[in-house]
Amino acid sequence: MQEQVRVVVDAMGGDNAPAEIVKGAVEAVNSRPDIKVIFTGRKEDIERELQKYTWPRDQVEIVHTSEVIETAEPPVNAIRKKKDSSIVVGMGLVKKGEADAFVSSGSTGAILVGGQVLVGRIKGVERPPLAPLIPTKTGVSLLVDCGANVDARPGHLLQFARMGSIYMESVVGVKNPRVGIVNIGAEEEKGNALVKETFPLLKECKDINFIGSVEAREIPQGVCDVIVCEAFVGNVILKLYEGTGSVFMSMIKKGLMSSLRSKVGALLIKPALKQTLKSFDASEYGGAPLLGLNGLVVKSHGSSTAKEIKNSVIQCVSFKQERINEKIRERITEQND
Repeated sequence: MQEQVRVVVDAMGGDNAPAEIVKGAVEAVNSRPDIKVIFTGRKEDIERELQKYTWPRDQVEIVHTSEVIETAEPPVNAIRKKKDSSIVVGMGLVKKGEADAFVSSGSTGAILVGGQVLVGRIKGVERPPLAPLIPTKTGVSLLVDCGANVDARPGHLLQFARMGSIYMESVVGVKNPRVGIVNIGAEEEKGNALVKETFPLLKECKDINFIGSVEAREIPQGVCDVIVCEAFVGNVILKLYEGTGSVFMSMIKKGLMSSLRSKVGALLIKPALKQTLKSFDASEYGGAPLLGLNGLVVKSHGSSTAKEIKNSVIQCVSFKQERINEKIRERITEQND
């Protein structure tokens, strides 16, 4: 029997918990025999949702927790005081080696703090970044960092580029991934102090394929595979990306329903349009891994539906099978020697 990847799923985190969380996790185990889901959260709530579905009994486990970390709570205090919360207990399972990965739609701050304090950083990694895949014209690109380190230094961005390259090559299958740094122009002398100081470090790094600066308007075109920036810029890019995509899709639907002629046309183009829009649906690509930890932590959107949870759980399998943490550890060790 194929070895199972043990994924802890925080059943209490997110706007749609526990219903969509449980549904997505069940869909994941029903689609693959190599996944075992360990739910953390209120047992009675989880069991009530599980009654709606059928699933392989040996692939689902519940670890009861009595507390929930709310989104508005100060992250450090919440992690310290709520020892029996679904986030703290779940990350504890990863730290102890009783699980391979942790997935949550809960408090971003608590997940970032818990990831570093409870799971711990790989030796030599200075700042673990959040790295979501975003859709582009040519496929997907990795945006790193999108929310974990708003005061990053040049050395941090260099590590982001190296870890992001490993992820894109090993998990997504992009050979020699192109790395670009977000800037306000193509010229090397442009940018703020952080970009100007980071640019030569990326340029001199031998184990990445650095192609130079990338402007925000070029990102949807897929001009690079790893998009490097500090978290403030990355989060603005991600949120604008999501908002623009949502408005664009709603305008298309409105236009197609505006007249009898457009409705007839909509029927004709529906299959092709559906496939095209699917490729630009961020939930198809799962959550954002926190790279550089001793175990895998994945942050999915707070508003995640079952589809994103399912894909977030499934992406943990590739992360584990491709030994991403081990490769990052080896690469960082080489850099420090």
